[in-house]
Amino acid sequence: MDANSRFPARLPGPAISSIVENSESDPLPSLSDLHDCEPKLEFDDTELLTSAPLENVMVGDFVLADDSDLENEEPNNPLEDDFEELREQSENTPSVLKQNKCDFLGTDKQGRHIFGIYASRFPEKSQLEGFVREIIKEIEPFVENDYILVYFHQGLKEDNKPSAQFLWNSYKELDRNFRKNLKNLYVVHPTWFIRVIWNFFSPFISEKFRKKLVYIASLDELRQTLGLDKLKLPDTICDFDDKLNPSRNRAIPAAASASATPNGRTTMQFGVPLKFIVMHSPCLNSIPPIVRKCVDSLSITGVIDTEGIFRRSGNHSEIMALKERVNRGEDVDLSDVNVHVIAGLLKSFLRDLAEPLLTFDLYDDVTKFLDWPKEERSRNVTQLIREKLPEENYELFKYIVDFLVRVVDCADLNKMTSSNLAIVFGPNFLWSGRNNTSLDEIAPINAFVDFVLQNHKAIYLIDVNQRTVTVD
Repeated sequence: MDANSRFPARLPGPAISSIVENSESDPLPSLSDLHDCEPKLEFDDTELLTSAPLENVMVGDFVLADDSDLENEEPNNPLEDDFEELREQSENTPSVLKQNKCDFLGTDKQGRHIFGIYASRFPEKSQLEGFVREIIKEIEPFVENDYILVYFHQGLKEDNKPSAQFLWNSYKELDRNFRKNLKNLYVVHPTWFIRVIWNFFSPFISEKFRKKLVYIASLDELRQTLGLDKLKLPDTICDFDDKLNPSRNRAIPAAASASATPNGRTTMQFGVPLKFIVMHSPCLNSIPPIVRKCVDSLSITGVIDTEGIFRRSGNHSEIMALKERVNRGEDVDLSDVNVHVIAGLLKSFLRDLAEPLLTFDLYDDVTKFLDWPKEERSRNVTQLIREKLPEENYELFKYIVDFLVRVVDCADLNKMTSSNLAIVFGPNFLWSGRNNTSLDEIAPINAFVDFVLQNHKAIYLIDVNQRTVTVD
């Protein structure tokens, strides 16, 4: 059998795509779930580049027949070719970057958490097991909800390449939530070797998981896919992207023109400042019409108690279509719209605001929440919300909190506790205006929101029109 007939002429693996929809409800577990080989970040290529038999590439259910044609091939290692010039850069990366095992990159267009994993931060092979366990520990609180992984391939070296055996063992140790709730795995700057390996193992991987893998050729494509204008990444990855895509068009941050009338439309409610909406839309008590419609639709008995009401992702194309209709000024009817689409629309509204609902000014204060003495938290939180939020932000935050408290009241049915809702809404209520929000910062933000949900009566005892305002 000729080796060329084994692999197609084109690069194998999923086609590069800017957006992949994966919003359908997950089916019941099947035998194929066992073969959902999750993030195959990289394989040790020695099994393919030497004459050793292939039966040891994977164990258990994965049995690969020997192929003499493949064994006799001695191709150059594509990883060495692609990354040789950047080895010195990755070795000189400031140590502060290597202290973090992974990064929280924000939330995507549907409000799903995004985590970045970097090959350049992998330790030597002997320390990989502990490294992976620390990553799992860091993101474990978030994987009860839909989430996304972005793997940056730049910087992988010979001494830190995980073997196939290691990856398979790591996969088997993962809790089912890690595998089931992973919606997309984006591989940035993939090499020829990654594609060949993926194609090689595709017969043993379920179709369900194949749809989760997306190759991303450039950082601009990644920003467009995730809907993130700002994406703070290590310099070595940005430099490598510059070399691969020297003539790319850089994205223009949406916030740059946030103060102007977007596209000449005064009807817009998505992607504009809250003050703009209040000025141009019929907002009762500063509540944007689309937010009120979403909350009214989700508050109905039989809807508000839907299990995982804010945990599951709604159909992306339906959400985008509704957003466009709203921005055109159309009166949308949500009575027949899927509950997860409506929930996604509400999360998308918050995420698309030109400035977060809790404002950039409160970011530094909120991210210190866990450092405050417990006896001072109630006073500090009340002061921040009641005295430092602009009036329209205060009113809308209070309105959404009141609704989320009703969601928590149905937690026995919908499984959405205050802490679960805080994990979902924390990154959509507040994010940094300077760079990515780190995992160290997302924890106090979520704790702050959880505290508000549990103590809303004390915080909002007095109506906004009667709240105390400090006068200098």
